[in-house]
Parts: sequence; C-alpha cells; structure tokens
Amino acid sequence: MNTLEGHLPVRSPLHDILAPSGIAVVGASADPTKRGYKAMVGLINGGYQGHIYPINPKADHILGVQAWPSLTEMPGRPELALLCTPAASVPALIAECGRRGVKGAVILASGFGETGEEGAALEAQMMEIARAHGVRIIGPNTSGMFNLHHQINLLALDNVKPGDIGIVSQSGNMLLSLALEAQHNGQVGFSTYVGPGNQSDIGFNDYLRYLGEDEHTRVATLYVEGFRDGQQFLKVARDVTAMKPVVVYKSGATEQGQKAASSHTGALAGSYQMTVDLLRQAGVSVVQYSDEILPVAEGLGRLQKAPGKRVAVISDGGGQATIAADRLSEAGLTLAELSDATRSALREVLLPQASTLNPVDVAGSSDANPSLLASCIELVMADEGVDSVFLVGMLGGYSLRFAESLMGDEMRGAERMVELAQASEKPLVIYSLYAPIKPPALRRLHEAGLPVYSSIEHAVRVLAALGERGEYLASQQVQETIAPAAPAETGKAMLKAAKAEGRDLLEFEAKGLLAEHGIAVPEEWLVRREDELAEIAQCTQGKPLAMKVVSKDILHKSDAGGVKLNLVGEAPLRDAFQAIQSNAQAYDPNAQIEGVLVTPMAEKGVEVIIGMLRDPIFGPVLMFGLGGIFVEVLEDVAFRSLPLTLHDAQSMVDQLKAQKVLAGVRGAAGVDKQALVSLLMQVSQLVEAYPEISELDLNPVIAYPKGHSAANYAIVDARIIVERQS
Repeated sequence: MNTLEGHLPVRSPLHDILAPSGIAVVGASADPTKRGYKAMVGLINGGYQGHIYPINPKADHILGVQAWPSLTEMPGRPELALLCTPAASVPALIAECGRRGVKGAVILASGFGETGEEGAALEAQMMEIARAHGVRIIGPNTSGMFNLHHQINLLALDNVKPGDIGIVSQSGNMLLSLALEAQHNGQVGFSTYVGPGNQSDIGFNDYLRYLGEDEHTRVATLYVEGFRDGQQFLKVARDVTAMKPVVVYKSGATEQGQKAASSHTGALAGSYQMTVDLLRQAGVSVVQYSDEILPVAEGLGRLQKAPGKRVAVISDGGGQATIAADRLSEAGLTLAELSDATRSALREVLLPQASTLNPVDVAGSSDANPSLLASCIELVMADEGVDSVFLVGMLGGYSLRFAESLMGDEMRGAERMVELAQASEKPLVIYSLYAPIKPPALRRLHEAGLPVYSSIEHAVRVLAALGERGEYLASQQVQETIAPAAPAETGKAMLKAAKAEGRDLLEFEAKGLLAEHGIAVPEEWLVRREDELAEIAQCTQGKPLAMKVVSKDILHKSDAGGVKLNLVGEAPLRDAFQAIQSNAQAYDPNAQIEGVLVTPMAEKGVEVIIGMLRDPIFGPVLMFGLGGIFVEVLEDVAFRSLPLTLHDAQSMVDQLKAQKVLAGVRGAAGVDKQALVSLLMQVSQLVEAYPEISELDLNPVIAYPKGHSAANYAIVDARIIVERQS
C-alpha cells in the first residue's frame, strides 16, 4: 500500500469528501436530460453503499429513493452535497450545507468567475459563506467526480472500471477521452476522478495530496490548464513523487505567469517550458501529447521506475528495431552496450544470421520457437549494463502468422516473461503489432501487470518516463544543499535605498552586491568626470577597455548608444566618454546620468545567461541558458525553482541543447561546467537572502575553460530589479 506517512504530516480532509458515507443530490431529477438524474443513476447503478438523499421540493421519490424538499428537512448528515442547480442558487445552498454539517459541495453550475465581473462577485460571495460555515468547495464549473472503489459515480459514466489511476482534469472531455481509451485498452481502470473547475477553494495541490495518500491510487494523472498556487503544488508534488508516480499534461502556457518583459528573464518566464522544467524538478513525469497520457500513466503505475536510461532492444524485425533505436535516442535514452558475455550467450541460442549488437535482431530465430524471445530477455536482463528491456515485434501473433500449433509455445514464452519481470527491478516494456487484437499471449502479459503497446512511440515514452523517474529518485537520495546566505548590511541598505527611490540597482551596485557574496566580478571604475580617465588609462597599461553608461533611466544601453568597446589609451577613452554622454542625452533628454562604467574587455568565451524572477504562480525561479543577444531568439534555457540543490544546478547545465558549444568546438577547450554550477548555487543563495530582489539578470556571463582564471567566468553585465513600494 502506497501512503505518504512521514511525508505529509496531516491527513488530507478530502478523504471525507471524496469517499463520503452519505451524499445529498440537490436538484435530483427523474428527467434523463438533467445532471441530477445522471448522478442518481450513477450512484444507484454503481452500487453505492452509503446513504443517498435526493433533494427536490416537487417529488416524493426519485428513481425509487425517497426525496426531501430541502437540505434542512433531510434526516441525515451526509459529508458531501452535489449541487445540480443554477449559479444564483449556490450561495444560499452552501449556507444550508454548513448549517447541516455537510463537509463539502460539488458545484456543477457555470456562471461564476469564468464569465466576468458579475460572476466573480457571485463566486466571492459563495466562498465567503463557505469559509464561514467550513464547507469545502469542488468547482464551481466542474464536470463532477467519481470514486470507483467506493462505488461513487456522479458522472454516470458507462463502462469505467475500478483501477489504480487517479485523475484530476480541468477538461471533462479529456476525462471522457481517457475513459473511452481505457475501455478500448481493456486492462486499465481508475480510482478517483475530480474536475477542479475554477479551483475557488480546492486546487490541484489539494487533489494531488489526496491521491498521494489514497491507497487505491498507484499513479496520479493530471490534465492542467492553469495552476492557482504553483509554488504549493511543487511542494506537494515533491512529497508525492517520492512515493508514487505523478503524470501531468500541461496545455498551453501559464498566462498568469506572463509579465512585462523588463528583463531577458522576464521575457522568457511564464513560458510552457518553464512550467515543464519546474514540474520535472519536482519529479513529475510530463507528457507532451494528449495521446501519451494514459499509456504513460499505465506504464508508470504498473512498473514504477527503471534504474537508469540504458535500454536493451530485442526485436524480430530489423525495420522496427531501427525505428525503436531512433525514437529511444530522440527521447534521451541510450542503447545499452551489451557485455561480451551477454552477446556470447545470445549467439548460443540464436541462428548465425542474428545480430547480437543492441538492438538485438533475432532474424527469424523465433519463427518456429517464439518462447526463444523470453530466453533472450532473460540474458539481456541479467546484463549489468542494462536498465530496462524493450521487446519489439510480433509477439502474440506467431500462431496467427505462421502456425496455430505455436500458440502453446507463445503462451509458455509469455509466462516466462511474467516470471522474469516480477523477479527483476528492470522493467520489461513490450510493443507488438498484434496488440490491437489482443491475442491470448498478450492478454496474459497484460493481466499479469505488464503493459503492452500498439505504438513504438508510446512504448518509448513510457521507457523514458521510467528512466527519468528512476534517476530522479536516485538523485533525491544524495541531495546536497547549501545553507542560505545571510544578507549583508551594505546589501540591505543598498536595496532599501533603491526601493525607496523607486529604482533598480545600478550596474556597479549590482556587481557590488554579487561581490559581497563571494561571486567574482571584474575590476571596474565608476567615472563621473572626464579628467578621471587619464589615471585609468595609465594603470591599465594598454589593455582594451569597455565603457558603458550608468543611468537608472536607460535600461538597454546599446540601444541608446551607451556602450563603447575596445578602447585603448586616454584619447579614445575621452572620445568615448563624450560620445556616450551625447548619445544618452539624445536618447532620453530627461535621463539622469550617473557617469560611465569602465572595465577591461572580457576575453572571448562561451556566452551564457543566469537570471531569476519571482513568478506570481511558482515563486522564485532561476534560469540558465545560452546567453548574449540571442537568448530570446534561441531560447536554449533551463528553469528551476529556488532554492537549488546541487543536483538542480548540475542538471540545468546538462539540460542545454548546446552541449557541443559548452564542450568546445573547432579545437577550443570546453568550459568549466563546475564553475557554472557553483555560480548558480551562489546566485540561489543570494536571491534567498534578499526577498527585495524581484528579478536578476547576469547577461552575458563569459564561461571559460578550467585554468583560465580564478573563477573561470566573467560577469560582463548585471541587472538587479528591485521590488517596488506597494
């Protein structure tokens, strides 16, 4: 039994609501077109063992069950009320629920916050009453709920059977799609379903916590359009994914997370990719396509995890083996390198024309003896270099394709596969082109808990999810965290002054704050008068310098002509100083110019960006990616919520698609990745220390190879945006 004992200290109050011993159906009806009718039918036909209280002032009985004119007049005290009435009636009914001790209400009606100001006012009124009376709200604007292990089916869906997949979906049609897909699959069942609707009260984090605790749920599956409290969801997700898999399909981008692009980080935050990265950081398995939801949920529910991402492919057809290898590579999995001993053992059981490389192609060896596939699985499963096994081909169809007499051999092979899978921590995933017709051998595998897929792509997505989950769980066992940094008094004073003045930190102030916390910054001089340049030219001894305008009113210095590069000697410095002053005044005559910042030119290297934004949905989020002027064009970035662990920081660097750039191209040495990891950890500490920082942009940061300098990076530009006075 999977529970979250020790992870979530207080039992979720949703158990009483989602598994109630009594249900009131307000608006119960004998009219088959009404939801009050369907709910009654679902409860009666589903065999619900609790008390049913139909509420209808115009009927004595509904479908043979005694009805009551109101909640006030019903004799019992059910934990749950289903409200099948118009939106305007809801606030009064919630008050009545509260007076009768009803703990929760499912509100089907639309016409609340999703419809505009008037609906939002009605929703606010409803919630004020609900809180005053201690009534929890599912919805409003919800498709309903079911709990099949307790015979509760308020949707009256046909042909859904109890199982171990829990679902929370903001789309009723998506639930219907999954239910029909499960019916076709024949082996998949559901535990609890809830449509969260507007999430006026109970949100995704509450439902996930319940599914995490529910003994009938082995995998929690969510279709999400938008989170109400993403930060809390991530916290709950980390607890739940430690015990059981969580699958999320996220539709679109988080509109609430979008904000004005005051920085590169701000421009990229709120994106779909950010949401996906943060979910995966919490151990969630994110699926990209809607038709992957049920296959991945089934695979994770049955197999849970793989030790890693090294896959051995066994195939009875070269073409499908090639397709499988392509899809595995695209999914970030690797073809396991089979040991010499494994390959030698395979050669002993296969025909000479068979290939014992990975993918293993049996090349006709199994045509007269399908159980040979089980022998191959046993051999590769024993290889220490293999984390999971992928059987690809026509298993289940040998007796149909070649000879009926092969049926017994196929069944013996399937039975052996079941034994092997049950004895190993390495998952066995099967694709068969005969899966749609469900021959006996495949039915035996499925009944024993082995998923069988009719799509190579779906099977590979399951293998990827198993490998990702296994690596995530392993990383949680060796978490390395760094204690939060204490804020420096000078830093606190600097941020307080900027906040009071309604401005952000100037560049030299931002770099000064970084230096306060041990982050390497280049030598630089703030120049307010032209005559100060002579001393700088003398002490830099012919080194090329950069000069940038310093002004709280000029955010994009290059656009204003406020940047001059490769300046050597006093005369060029003076010319640049005059030009920058002139350009800045022309760009914004009212701009307050503090002076110019002079610094040695950074040597060429790989440009990266590090940024932070306090997202309104997910809280503080760090970004790392390929930097420079192309950051918003290429968008090769990774996001993580704060605070970071060492594993988080390392995974951010490893996630970039531009790994070849980081590793060095055209003979160049690769950058010092560990220096970047350390810098990410220091920035995480810095942001934790100063909640006044709303955004941070270090762009570009020039990354260098090991041994280049003390830090092996150079922060060329730094911006720190300060939270404004409310």
